[in-house]
Amino acid sequence: MPREAASRPLTVGAVVRSLRDEFPDVSISKVRFLEAEGLVTPTRTGSGYRQFSADDVERVRYVLRAQRDLFWPLKVIRDNLDALDRGLTPGDGADLRPRPPEPAPDPAVPTPAELEGAARALRLTAAELATASGMDAAVVADLVAHGLLRPGPDGLHGEADLRVARAAAGLAAYGIEARHLRQFRTAADREVGLVEQAVGSRRGADGARHAAEVAHLCLSLHAALVRAGLAQGGEVR
Repeated sequence: MPREAASRPLTVGAVVRSLRDEFPDVSISKVRFLEAEGLVTPTRTGSGYRQFSADDVERVRYVLRAQRDLFWPLKVIRDNLDALDRGLTPGDGADLRPRPPEPAPDPAVPTPAELEGAARALRLTAAELATASGMDAAVVADLVAHGLLRPGPDGLHGEADLRVARAAAGLAAYGIEARHLRQFRTAADREVGLVEQAVGSRRGADGARHAAEVAHLCLSLHAALVRAGLAQGGEVR
């Protein structure tokens, strides 16, 4: 539900005054009735006075709009408030029906434009890669042996290998070694195969654009599945 600017809690009388321009017929008894019906639940002071937050006021406004503009009965309003409490958002304008929000972009997933853009012509020796990632040369060699790092024909490593090495270095701090990471290479190669299959015979700029879009969706799916798995694991624990 839309959030108002943070402010001090309001009394029921102040709530009525804040809503009266939009709803001339609103009254203290009306707000108390909505509370009795469980549609709004203000906090109480130690002496029993109601305290309405900005969210509480927006909730009352939603109920009043639904009754005035759409003639919704309390049961329908209650169901829609439950949907809002579960994270859905009200529609725009006169459409108050809750709908799933658009998920925020995942900062961990590059956009299609970033994927399509040409990588810098960075070329690093194994020793430079080790220094840049904070790894020993032996660990870099181990990553190459397990297929995580793929030097070019000239034996040099590009920017992608630098990103892999730095991620592997971070995981190493948790006891995750190169041999444990082989499954990531296997999964990545399969995703690359899916991208190539989806792009098909497209070539040039058109092919690059489609490849970037499909790769972005694959990475988004992968990140969403990992996040969902961690969330479900937390619920089980």
